[in-house]
Amino acid sequence: TDDLRKLTLEKQANIGLAFDGDGDRFIAVDETGAEISGDKIIAICANYLKQKNLLKNNIVVTTVMSNLGLTELFNNLGITHIKSQVGDRYVIADMLKYNAVLGGEDSGHIIFANYHTTGDGILSALQLLAIMTETGKPLSELAKIMNVYPQKLINVEVRERKNLEDLPELNKLIEKFEKELGDAGRILVRYSGTQMICRVMVEAQTDELTNRVATAIADKIKELLG
Repeated sequence: TDDLRKLTLEKQANIGLAFDGDGDRFIAVDETGAEISGDKIIAICANYLKQKNLLKNNIVVTTVMSNLGLTELFNNLGITHIKSQVGDRYVIADMLKYNAVLGGEDSGHIIFANYHTTGDGILSALQLLAIMTETGKPLSELAKIMNVYPQKLINVEVRERKNLEDLPELNKLIEKFEKELGDAGRILVRYSGTQMICRVMVEAQTDELTNRVATAIADKIKELLG
């Protein structure tokens, strides 16, 4: 989004919009040039819909990869946060299961079930623009609703996909760090669905802690499976 950021600032625009190749995902750039992720867009939309009594059943569906800050916000707002497997088809399946009208991924794939049965970047962008217009607030102010926890994602190439639960050394290390993080962080370790890669995702309150934990777990996976 580097070019989009520059152009947004150059034109003194209220917002910049970036879409992926097939148009089902989008992310935004606010008037200061800051990138606004899918999680933050979902946070803005969920808060608005709840205020308008349009958030059916007070439920929002995202994936397990969503930032911990989103869960924290939903807890504060009294919104039930359902976390599906990674992939928009899983998000949609859980939206149907729990009768939710809003769901999506941090990648910017957002589903507004009142208007469409799948993700549509232009539709999602219009929803965000409508909120900005009705509230009269700049995107930078709306985005402050969510505190983003530092996140580190490391992809480790593996030679085989052993069941992670059958690796006691790895599980012992993860348990140790989970105790250290407590409720103020989380660890997610899973294999890629398409590549010989094990993904290590860590969120914590500081960059130093996040990087230290993620690196240690990734190094252990390299030692055991690389």
